[in-house]
Amino acid sequence: MPLWTCEQCGAQFPETAEPPAACPVCEDERQYVNWKGQTWITREKLAKRYKLVWRDDLGIPGISMQPGFAIGQRALLVPAADGCVMWDCVPLATREGIDYVRSLGGLKAIAVSHPHYYGAVADWSEAFGGVPIYLHGDDRAFVTRPHPAIVPWTGDSHRISDDILLVRTGGHFAGGTILHWRAGAQGKGALLTGDVAMVAMDRRSLSFMYSYPNYIPLNATAVRRIARAVEPLAFDRIYGAWWDRNIADNAKSAFEMSVRRYIAAISG
Repeated sequence: MPLWTCEQCGAQFPETAEPPAACPVCEDERQYVNWKGQTWITREKLAKRYKLVWRDDLGIPGISMQPGFAIGQRALLVPAADGCVMWDCVPLATREGIDYVRSLGGLKAIAVSHPHYYGAVADWSEAFGGVPIYLHGDDRAFVTRPHPAIVPWTGDSHRISDDILLVRTGGHFAGGTILHWRAGAQGKGALLTGDVAMVAMDRRSLSFMYSYPNYIPLNATAVRRIARAVEPLAFDRIYGAWWDRNIADNAKSAFEMSVRRYIAAISG
């Protein structure tokens, strides 16, 4: 029986003879059902129609699908002494992509910012011997393909290594997570935010939304909570969710300015 992938958000579902009736990620108010109605593609057809491409993105290797598929995010491969940590995920794992990751030292873990980017986490984990998949437990209702490698971590932080820390900020989702890479940006520190904090098109500022496609902003309380979670972290660079959507330097000042600007814009 085939594995099914939602064509609108890229979530992967278990093997069944027929596609699922609905995608809970897309039916949630933060996402949306395809204008053509719910549509699905099998893992085999996905691999025939799309390929993985990879390149450096401001000093970190990244992987994405070509042509663009679903939400279109790219995964980042944060280096560690005993293998990479895949940050966020894409909806496809191919032999060529797996070999590329092996050439970088393989995977030691996968961590994802929120349910829109869970993608094919199970396939990537299995390709590297069942490495742990760190998803915040507050978002467990959105796991569409349960897998024994999933670690539903709890609380406000989870350390993967001396240099890599997951921090729950909430906001976009209850379990919304960022990754702090202490060794990033030549030792000045880097923050990988997905779109829990969205790098804006000017690449000098960020914004914060409950739903991006449906234009639902976050309230001031949620944004202040994100700011409190980020405040203790040292970083000079921020990586967003898509190619080149990064703030290359002075990122902590940009983050703090963006919080003040956002709260001022929605207040009054």
